[in-house]
This record gives sequence, structure tokens and C-alpha cells, in this order.
Amino acid sequence: MRGISKAYMVLVMVFLYAPIAVLIFFSFNAGNSTSVFTGFSLQWYKELFQDEETLSALYNTLVVALLSSGISTVLGTAAAVGINKLNKWMKNVVMNITNLPMMNPDIVTGISMMLLFVFAGSILGSDDVLGFGTLLIAHITFNLPYVILSVLPKLRQLDSHLVEAAEDLGCPANKTFFKVVLPNIMSGVITGFMMAFTLSIDDFVISYFVSGPSFQTLPLRIYSMTKRVVRPSINALSTLIFVSILVLLIVINVLQAKDEKKAERRRRAAK
Repeated sequence: MRGISKAYMVLVMVFLYAPIAVLIFFSFNAGNSTSVFTGFSLQWYKELFQDEETLSALYNTLVVALLSSGISTVLGTAAAVGINKLNKWMKNVVMNITNLPMMNPDIVTGISMMLLFVFAGSILGSDDVLGFGTLLIAHITFNLPYVILSVLPKLRQLDSHLVEAAEDLGCPANKTFFKVVLPNIMSGVITGFMMAFTLSIDDFVISYFVSGPSFQTLPLRIYSMTKRVVRPSINALSTLIFVSILVLLIVINVLQAKDEKKAERRRRAAK
């Protein structure tokens, strides 16, 4: 059984990462082919940094991803704290409403948000309402449920006696949150931020409907290139994004492991 389990895990890993490995491999190809490797070259990385439209789309994507993930993390954490204090019946109702956007198809969410923004624009007397603002609002909207679901389990694991002890010692509610609650749920907050950031960078369908012609993100840029030809420089860009996210995840995991070790040492010392 162990042999079968290991073989299954190997197959899953190959299935998941083989396409990425092929993409990285051919980003160093000297030719245009994505099936024949003609030699090692960095020309596509050089071409990437000379492509102003693609770099501009990447910049737009990162700005939207950072802003939307940051705002949704703050709002989602606050919402999770509030939801955690509700009674069981209200909590179930709110969580069902919160989970609905995740179950909704992206195309339905994108079209409905586009119609909402266009309707709001008609009321305000603006014909060119779709752009950076609407894209940011849309990304915050679909990121919120994921942040809430990342933070809530950490709040449930939090020892309520810690909060009560801080309040009994005269600590105000806002200081109690930042000094006691937030450090204990920080791993969930970071997870929610990373998930929101990844989803924002990856989103195409919703962005397609709410971005408008004046603002282009990287997924929209790549989609527009498929109508003609996708240059191998996109392989180079995808490789850089993958490596950057991989390094960031490794750093975060290392820092979290260190924090957990420190917390474990403090618990042992307290005993």
C-alpha cells in the first residue's frame, strides 16, 4: 500500500508541475518553437524587458493585486472577528452568504458586477465608468470570502481566556486586539493575504468584464496576444512570476516556522 501511495503522489506531482517545468525549460530556448529545443539563450528575457506593453500590464496587475489583497485582508479580518462573536444561528446565515460568491461562476459574477457598475455610471452621468476603480472593487469583492475563511479557524483556536485576562488587566479593546488577538491569528491573516494576492494576479474572467478598454492587466494582455501569436517572452515572464512566488512562499513558511518555535519555547518556559 505504501508503494502505491508513493506512486500516486509522484503521478500527482508530475501532473501538476510537468507543464510548469516545460514552460521554464522553453523560456531558455533559442528558437520560437515550444516543442523543439534549439539551444540555450536568454533572448526572450531580454525581449521581455523591452516589451513596454507587457511590462505595463504586469505593473497594473501587481498594483491591483497588492491593493485588493491588502484591503480585503483588513476588511476580511475585521469581518471574521465580527462573525466569530455572533451566535450560532446568525453565524451560519452570514457564512452561507459569505460562501455564495465562491460558489458563483466567475462569468456570472463578472457580468453582474459589470451591469452594476454601468448602472451606477448611468446614474452618475458617466459613460466611461469601467477602469481601475471598478477592477479594484471587483477584486476586493471576490477576495473577501477567502480571507474570512482563512482567519476564522485561527480565531476559533484562540484561547478566549487570553482576551479575558487582557481585559481584566485593564487593556482597552483596541489594544487587546493588536496585542493579543492579532499575533495569535497572524498566520491565518498572512495565508488570507497570499491567497487573495494569488487569486487577484490569476483572475481573467471577472477582470475581462469590469476593467474597460483604458486599463489592461497581464491576463488580459496575454489573452489579446492569443488572437495573433504568443511570444516566447511570455514563458520568460511566467517563469519569473513562478520563481518569485515560490521564493516568497518559502520565506513566509520559514518565518512562520521560526515564530512557532519561539511560541513553543515560551509555552515551555511558562510551564
